[in-house]
Amino acid sequence: MTDPFDPTEWITTKEAAELTGYSDARFRQLAGSGAITAYKRGRDWLLNKKSVLEWANAMKRLGRQKRVPQRGQ
Repeated sequence: MTDPFDPTEWITTKEAAELTGYSDARFRQLAGSGAITAYKRGRDWLLNKKSVLEWANAMKRLGRQKRVPQRGQ
């Protein structure tokens, strides 16, 4: 039986921070809230690289609007 887990699709919070410029603490928060696809392994998070890049691109597109409280309405 083969394991469907592909390690090339998953990165650590530190790698996500280096890749995007956001902090690793921010990625732990996003993972815990379910905002990005993540898998907790012990005390560490493994993040889906595609999900991280999609989130970072969305934040870049929003620009200053990401800080406007009414944007979710």
